[in-house]
Amino acid sequence: MILESVKFVTFSLQIAIFAYVIRNLADMPKPENMITEKKNITVKQHNTPCGRLILGDFDGLLCLCDWLTGKHRERTDIQLKKTLKADFKEGTTPVIEEAARQIDEYFAGKRTMFDIPMLHIGTDFRKRVWAELLNIPYGTTISYGQLAQRMDMPAAVRAVANANGANPISIIVPCHRVIGSDWTLTGYGGGLTTKQALLALEKGKTAATLPFDDI
Repeated sequence: MILESVKFVTFSLQIAIFAYVIRNLADMPKPENMITEKKNITVKQHNTPCGRLILGDFDGLLCLCDWLTGKHRERTDIQLKKTLKADFKEGTTPVIEEAARQIDEYFAGKRTMFDIPMLHIGTDFRKRVWAELLNIPYGTTISYGQLAQRMDMPAAVRAVANANGANPISIIVPCHRVIGSDWTLTGYGGGLTTKQALLALEKGKTAATLPFDDI
């Protein structure tokens, strides 16, 4: 008799708790009425002797430095917006202005290394490739095969090449310093003419006097 009474009280308590939860859920604001703060990626275009760049800052970190006419432009934007859950907003920030200043110094031949806080958006593998790119000295080049060997992944040349091409922070992360095994320029998001000009700049030459086989 006592056991039955305990069961009844327990069941009644569960019913009461369930009803309370349902009532409070009904009073909660619907998701579409809830105010959610969405962050922005501040972007600004910047002119260079090789063309126009788009610079992007997210939370005080440079996440974008890409050629405006790059062949992966749209794909890069989608990846950034999706991963950071943010939209582009035109404007400027101290990080963008500092990046622009250092890029100008680079093109003026006054800077060989960059000092900008960066945010790399991509897979862990791609981040490894981009980190290794930072170890390629100014004025030098390596092949995709050599880059893969440096990462202890000699069989992953194609994957390394794809990651190199997906680099969203051009110039500062020097993907232009990676060339083909036969020493041809191969591809570049900003175009082969731009790649040639960057390598020429780092050699102290002009693109017009630099043959493709003299890199």
